[in-house]
Amino acid sequence: KSANPQWREQFDFHYFSDRKDMLDIEVWRKDNKKHEELLGKCQVDITALPMKQTNCLELPLEKHPGSLLMLIAVAPCTGVSISDLCVCPLGDPSERQQISQRYCIKNSFWDIKDIGFLQVKVLKAVDLLAADFAGKSDPFCVLELGNDSLQTHTVYKNLNPEWNKVFTFPIKDIHDVLEVTVFDEDGDKPPDFLGKVAIPLLSV
Repeated sequence: KSANPQWREQFDFHYFSDRKDMLDIEVWRKDNKKHEELLGKCQVDITALPMKQTNCLELPLEKHPGSLLMLIAVAPCTGVSISDLCVCPLGDPSERQQISQRYCIKNSFWDIKDIGFLQVKVLKAVDLLAADFAGKSDPFCVLELGNDSLQTHTVYKNLNPEWNKVFTFPIKDIHDVLEVTVFDEDGDKPPDFLGKVAIPLLSV
């Protein structure tokens, strides 16, 4: 019930150089659970923003009245990575020793915000649901930790896909839950849900 809403929410997006450079933003209104209406959208060219500083932007909504006020900071991506299984970032024993030293008890208060990081190896899925008429699926896997999100590539026409990818996340809250969801890619349509598992970090 507001024409001047304040959300004050922060989101982290992992921007890699091989992705498109435009950030798409949409504003929606909800009448009830079933009815939604687009109130406007706008775009931000990430490459045009100065690095390592907070940019205050007031963005007019395209073809609709109103504007969106945002703070956007573009910073080097640290602690987050996607790699193949053969070049696993924690595979080197000397690197593991350095990490153990970095997070030992005596260094606990060196950097309060640096809780640690999580490395996840997504190997494969088995006996997935067939989402296509041909009895196959086009599965990909999405990993979410807090508001961080990374995903695998799509393996087409396969109910037993192998991804063999390694994902590394910085941990911001030890009480976060890692959510792993498998979807079926469906062209221009929203992906179909194939299954999900949730793993609390405290259980690892």
